[in-house]
Amino acid sequence: MEIKRVFDILELYKSEYADLQDAFSYKDKGTWVNFSAQDYYKYSHLFACGLINAGYKKGEKIITMSQSLPHWNIADMGISLAGMVHVPIYTTLGPQELEYILRHSEARIIIVSDVGLYKKLKPVADKIETIEKVYTFHHIEGIVNWVSLIQDAIEKEEELMKKLNDIKLSIDENDLHTIIYTSGTTGNPKGVMISHKNILSNATGVKPIVPIDHGQKALSFLPLCHIYERMLNYSFQMKGIAIYYAESLGTIVNDLKDIKPHLFNSVPRLLEKFYDRIIAIGKDLKGIKRWIFFWAVRLGTNYNDRGKNSAFYNFKLKIARKLVFKKWQAAFGGNIVAVVSGGASLQVRLARLYTAAGIRICEGYGLSETSPVLAVNHMDWNNAMLGTVGPILEGVELKIAEDGEILAKGPNVMLGYYKDDEATNAVIDQQGWFHTGDIGEFIENKFLKITDRKKEIFKTSSGKYIAPQVIENRFKSSSIIEQLMIVGENEKFVSALISPNFNYLHYFAAKHKIHYRDNAELVKIPEVIRKIQKEIDIVNNTLGEHEKIKRFRLVCEEWSQPTGELSPTLKLRRNVIYKKYDNILQEIYGHGADKTENMGKDTASVSLESRITNGMRKLININSNKE
Repeated sequence: MEIKRVFDILELYKSEYADLQDAFSYKDKGTWVNFSAQDYYKYSHLFACGLINAGYKKGEKIITMSQSLPHWNIADMGISLAGMVHVPIYTTLGPQELEYILRHSEARIIIVSDVGLYKKLKPVADKIETIEKVYTFHHIEGIVNWVSLIQDAIEKEEELMKKLNDIKLSIDENDLHTIIYTSGTTGNPKGVMISHKNILSNATGVKPIVPIDHGQKALSFLPLCHIYERMLNYSFQMKGIAIYYAESLGTIVNDLKDIKPHLFNSVPRLLEKFYDRIIAIGKDLKGIKRWIFFWAVRLGTNYNDRGKNSAFYNFKLKIARKLVFKKWQAAFGGNIVAVVSGGASLQVRLARLYTAAGIRICEGYGLSETSPVLAVNHMDWNNAMLGTVGPILEGVELKIAEDGEILAKGPNVMLGYYKDDEATNAVIDQQGWFHTGDIGEFIENKFLKITDRKKEIFKTSSGKYIAPQVIENRFKSSSIIEQLMIVGENEKFVSALISPNFNYLHYFAAKHKIHYRDNAELVKIPEVIRKIQKEIDIVNNTLGEHEKIKRFRLVCEEWSQPTGELSPTLKLRRNVIYKKYDNILQEIYGHGADKTENMGKDTASVSLESRITNGMRKLININSNKE
């Protein structure tokens, strides 16, 4: 059957997947709770009737703020069926962003998942006159529950279903389906308007690439409000794949072992954390076991994709998989066919290692404004290349502008930014090309490689261009550096602000009997600085002279979403970090007093400063002796 509007997917559950007992599942108090295909179809329609019964009209906005739950899917489809516009938002947003989105979206009602989010959002919602009610998915005493809308509709179900059918017939594929508010790495978030056609063209395009099918399972742990997870969720639904929602990021390892999924979606940072955890286990091994473990890791990082490995390499890999990598596969549940990675660049080294271990990584690329996928690697090596984001998705058109920017055109490109024609016209030109803001190139005229963000490339005072993400990505495999941001625009040299991995540093300090009161004191200890300097030196040896990090400063805070340094998609919020550490930046570049002795300075400047200091001491001693 033809899927032209998002809610048409429900008809597949009625006709083709009616036997699916675990269409959606989530964990409640340690037990998996299943929603069947029939539950999904029935309650989605009843919720739509409930919205109509409560007086909400076609085109009106409804906000959800929730962890990933089957309830979210039912609400999403109910909103779509009733011709309303779903505005899902991140649970990690701060009060200012929340208030902006609540006002800007003009939503009438909000649904949150639990009491914690209710307490966070209700005071903000109370300031906004247009918001009439805040419902909850979970049952909380004294707070109106979303089920009340369904219960009220059941009494008039026959009458309401007739109204609902009329509304469904009036909905066109080009109608607005959802507004996705970007994470706002700079300024206020923008509301990306996505039509039914936009997101379905993408879900349909990736459907044949998704390497699992009806009867298999996917684990979902990224927020459903993110366009990447949401679009793939629709694609999974179109294939009748059972979707299990992880309880939290902290339970993923147990959830993988518990449900043994065949696929999950990820962002590079989570794959890096998996890697860190596995390597930490390897470091605890002794003797021959430790040697074999790291022999396998070294072998894996030399994996050559596209079937170009030698027979001798494949022989060694077979041994490594039997002795080491089979345990990695077991940690992922034992059934993993592939991991889909997006949202940021994945290190080629890790992609090779995971693939060698039998855990295939299919990396892709896209933006909220493109619904989102523009290019993606397939399972078939004829359509995949590690280190790239793969070939262009069918139905999408891409080209590289003269300045290297990636331009996109196709049915997946957004309708525009909500209530912001100026911003829309700034990114979609008169020929219909969407300007991604990313710099890229085609390898072998087929595989797209992302090199940097156009807006983030800067010049030093000597006129040399610096691509910060290229340098930052080289530190992603570091066990001691959690986050690093390259700075130096219009300055003489490149520097870095570093938020270290404090778990590692605490272990390092204990091992070397280093005493400290808190993290603020820990990051100033010379042994710690020297340890970081070694990591910097390794990467500097791979860089051009103008790209080398000449100075760095460690900060005593962990960068995160709640504290504002990272966006909900775990990207650096550069403007926030620049503002927060302005005094450190002034000190690095001599715009302010240098209060930190020799911390991360380049070797030449440290040596020069030492000679000057020693000379001054000798001069003082000579004068003192004369007196």
